[in-house]
Amino acid sequence: MSTGTRAAKRVRRCPWPEGNEQMLRYHDTEWGVPLHNDRKLFEFLVLDAFQAGLSWAIVLKKREGFRKAFDNFDPRKVAKYDSRKVKVLLADVGIIRNRMKIEATIANARAFLLVKNEFGSFDRYIWQFTGGKTKRNRWRSLSQLPARSAESDAMSRDLKERGFRFVGSTICYAFMQAAGMVNDHLVGCFRHAEVQGAGSKRGGRR
Repeated sequence: MSTGTRAAKRVRRCPWPEGNEQMLRYHDTEWGVPLHNDRKLFEFLVLDAFQAGLSWAIVLKKREGFRKAFDNFDPRKVAKYDSRKVKVLLADVGIIRNRMKIEATIANARAFLLVKNEFGSFDRYIWQFTGGKTKRNRWRSLSQLPARSAESDAMSRDLKERGFRFVGSTICYAFMQAAGMVNDHLVGCFRHAEVQGAGSKRGGRR
């Protein structure tokens, strides 16, 4: 039994990452932490779009492949991709090879930069949908977790109007969970209280 598995038995956590070491690390260190770095926000925008119709475990397994393929999630570089680059990406076994999602990522990078130019940072724009702070939920079971919310509905509508793709309300809600715009750790999970205390200070926005 690995150290991670032994540790998993000593603490109470949300049940969804159970049995997957990579998912456990993600749950314990990233999921639900308030995120204000523009490049990291773009990373989750990309990854959540690729998750559409798939499991997060599949996307997480290919995360490093995505990082290499999409220039460390630099939206300025991704925005310049052309048809030749799309062809290269479609041959890259390190990512999910879906033409529509790849082309959407390029379009989203361009839209992302327009938002950044208008608001000063994507961070300032995206957090307005929760009033600039984390919405703190108190769910006791996974069955209570919603797939969407009024906030994700509003975010989805506005993103679509700005030219973003693969940003339906369900994808937007998953993004909100990942970026800590909502705290959806169950109240019995050790991370619920830790995330509550993480605060919402804005960090680097490059």
